[in-house]
Amino acid sequence: MTYTLSVEEKKAFHEDGFLIVPQLINQEDIQELLNHTVGIMRGEVTVPGQIDPPPPDATIEEIEQRYVRIHQLHFHLEIHERYLLHARILDVLEGLIGPDVMAMQTMLFLKAPDQIGQGYHQDSYYIPTYPDTLLGSWLAIDRADEDNGCVLVTPGSHHEPIYPDAGRLSQNHVIGSMHDLATIEGASSSVPEKNGLTPVAAKYESKEVPAVMDPGDVMFFHGHVLHRSLSNTTTDRSRRAFVSHYCNARSWVPWNHGMPFDGPSGNHLHILARGSTHIPYALPKFGTPCDALDPGSAQTGVQPWTGDIVEMEAKQVAKGIVVARD
Repeated sequence: MTYTLSVEEKKAFHEDGFLIVPQLINQEDIQELLNHTVGIMRGEVTVPGQIDPPPPDATIEEIEQRYVRIHQLHFHLEIHERYLLHARILDVLEGLIGPDVMAMQTMLFLKAPDQIGQGYHQDSYYIPTYPDTLLGSWLAIDRADEDNGCVLVTPGSHHEPIYPDAGRLSQNHVIGSMHDLATIEGASSSVPEKNGLTPVAAKYESKEVPAVMDPGDVMFFHGHVLHRSLSNTTTDRSRRAFVSHYCNARSWVPWNHGMPFDGPSGNHLHILARGSTHIPYALPKFGTPCDALDPGSAQTGVQPWTGDIVEMEAKQVAKGIVVARD
């Protein structure tokens, strides 16, 4: 069933920089994701070069500590592409940044007991888009609360600019466009004293809110909003989540998760999920239904890129280019 935003939800997103939609995804789908995620944590699901099998003598506790998060599995596993392009998530995105939506990144979070959180950061610092339209979705697989390391969001902080480090002055803003924009160090550091965004967040400290969510809830958050996550202090509860990033499909995207690409942008490697675009785009590798597969949805003259991501990486490695991964 199609999900339609309310006026109040639209206002809340633009006022606060995030929006939690309760029970957007049904429990049958959540159970599928949970079973898959448990398979990864137990070493039953492997992907060469992405998810290695655990040592044969490893305990369950040791296996669960191997990963905090895994990036870009939609290039390798059908289930990740399918949830990246989940129709009800795209329904909300269409109302927030659409009608043209590009799907770019997946992350599977596996925060087991005792695993640490992540310090203050702004997602658009890592994934710049021009125009600046980045938006994330955070699908809870487990209940997320302050005990097992939920996300803390600072409402209203999406009105802040992206605070760059000294090496990325021109990545998100024209140099000189703000005479008092300071550079920072240590974004994402879980040590507040080392995180340059801590003083920025302090302006909003009294308003920081925990994103307490139940399985099936989805949080949509602006690319500029300041957010962090807590450590999992429980002994028996994981905090698993499926997180994706999107932008308006008419934004130019000079990003592909640290991997090199041919040409001036990475748009041709990202999937046209909804609407149309004048920029090259990718088809879903596993054939998940989306507007990229509908010839009537794309503007005349724009052709999807049909190369294979693994083939592309192999060619780059052959050229002597190192493929960087988190």
